[in-house]
Amino acid sequence: MAYADQKASSSRIVAIVIVAAIHAVLGYAFVTGLAYQYVKQVQEKMTTFDVDEPPPPPEEEPPPPPPEQPTQPPPVVTPPPIVRTNTPPPVVVQSVRTPPPVYVPVPIAAPPAPPAPPAPPPPAPPVVNKAAGAKGNPADWVTTDDYPPSAIRAEEEGTTGITWTINTSGRVENCRVTSSSGSRALDDAACRAITRRGRYSPALDQAGNPIASTQSRRVTWRLPEN
Repeated sequence: MAYADQKASSSRIVAIVIVAAIHAVLGYAFVTGLAYQYVKQVQEKMTTFDVDEPPPPPEEEPPPPPPEQPTQPPPVVTPPPIVRTNTPPPVVVQSVRTPPPVYVPVPIAAPPAPPAPPAPPPPAPPVVNKAAGAKGNPADWVTTDDYPPSAIRAEEEGTTGITWTINTSGRVENCRVTSSSGSRALDDAACRAITRRGRYSPALDQAGNPIASTQSRRVTWRLPEN
């Protein structure tokens, strides 16, 4: 198709050039007075012709489509393993400046204190020149009437050892249990009865002055018979 167009264009250009040359010759002939002769000769020689364009070449058939190829999944690309390296920490070098020695005075030990004087010995108990005397019968100071009801219900029996102090007025005070009967109620009842009923003439020292003294006894508890 391109070759045919190029050939037709060349023919047209040749025809145009020929026509232009004829016009130029005619113009020159008219100027020189020979126009008639040359016009007649040119008319005799001049022939008209039609330029036939060559037929266009047949259209080329498009090439057949390529055969379909089966689609394949893209290959699986395994990423390279991550390699982790333990980077050691940077080494920090510090300059240590040793301070100058500090003089610390050594304290001088004080002389030891003199030993404390020994405590004076306790005063000796006064010498009893005359013992305290009971006022009344001491056997009547603790009786079955003093038996605690709780000990009777629990059927408790036993012997209580007690010690008490006789003050300078002859009264009983500071009664304490030295041996228990096994019943707290019986032990308390013995001290309570002695403190309430006991009366004495106080003891006397060598000068005849009343002094405190102590006495002890044992109280036997027996359940009363019905």
